[in-house]
Amino acid sequence: MAAWNALFIISGLLLIALFGEAYFRLTKPFIETSIPFQFVDGVGLIREPNAELRYADWRDDNFVVSHTNNLGFLDREPVSAERAAAGCHIAFIGDSFVEAAEVPIADKFQARLQDMAARELPRLAITTQAYGIQGTGQISQLPFYDEYARRLKPKVVVLVFFINDFFNNLPALQALTYGTDPDRMPFMSAQRDEHGALKLRPPDPEYERFLLPRLPKAWRDRALDRLTAISYFAKWMDTKNLWRYGSYRQIRAWRDMLAERPCCASLAKVYQDTQFKEESLPPALEETLEYTVFGIEQFKRRANRDGARLAILSATPRMGTRGDPQFDRLNAIAEARGIPIISDYAYNVRQGRDPWEGILRHDAHLNATGHQWVAEAVLEWLKDNQDVCD
Repeated sequence: MAAWNALFIISGLLLIALFGEAYFRLTKPFIETSIPFQFVDGVGLIREPNAELRYADWRDDNFVVSHTNNLGFLDREPVSAERAAAGCHIAFIGDSFVEAAEVPIADKFQARLQDMAARELPRLAITTQAYGIQGTGQISQLPFYDEYARRLKPKVVVLVFFINDFFNNLPALQALTYGTDPDRMPFMSAQRDEHGALKLRPPDPEYERFLLPRLPKAWRDRALDRLTAISYFAKWMDTKNLWRYGSYRQIRAWRDMLAERPCCASLAKVYQDTQFKEESLPPALEETLEYTVFGIEQFKRRANRDGARLAILSATPRMGTRGDPQFDRLNAIAEARGIPIISDYAYNVRQGRDPWEGILRHDAHLNATGHQWVAEAVLEWLKDNQDVCD
């Protein structure tokens, strides 16, 4: 009798698995995120040009297929130099929030802004282009301007700033994103010279040889990795247990490993970017503020040299507005250098909206509604500051 009961249970589970597999294969377009990278000398890691990118988010049931443009960024093809020169061209530069693999290109804030501006500010003939790569900070993004955005001579350069940018401007903290050696980074970074002053350091084409060692996975996790790579039903089941991968455990291990180095000892007191909400910062986060200032000043010099107006866009509810220590730290940096801040959070509050409705439910990135709201906030700023296009 016990054997028949066991057989019945096993048969039932197999039947559920078969039906589940069939259902998810019929209702989900693909199983895994696919983001092709390439290393470009002097620039670092960006996407392959003219490549297909697949973004699969099983938690938010969000599956997007996009194509990079001929430069390797997830945006429309660049406008011609003649069209950019004939109007007001705006370059948006940032990280994964600008790259925005989570939404179709037509729904991204730069595309919506250009469409709305054509109707509401036709005199300015606004064109837009975005240059965003995940895991980068302002220092890492300098080559995006130097090698790509500058070609179109933008009248306005907008740095799209998120709270994680503070982290990503310090090599020791940025290393935790990729498991890279902070002295051999795949992006433009900064280092101190013999006098303690910051200077730029180009991306290292051999960075892969110096990656930090990863924690070994248990055999169960290795088996589940193989299973979830081929089974749609197993992938769906796995979304209920994302903690099994222990990503934070890996980051903590890298942090502890780097903290043994003289340059990185202060990392031991760093655990997440929300620490910028605290009034008192550990030494590593005080240092990353210095690096962030350095990166923003580098952009300021470039904009002044090229006759462009520099602005900063704070486009996330996590940054808040005045009174939030995170925003106040960024605002102090910007105000001291005469750089205006466009606050998406403040704009949405003025509209009577809940800013948190503009992000994905299980992800900190913007959803399509959030991108629309960002476009509206920038459009309002342009209406009030049309002289930036003169």
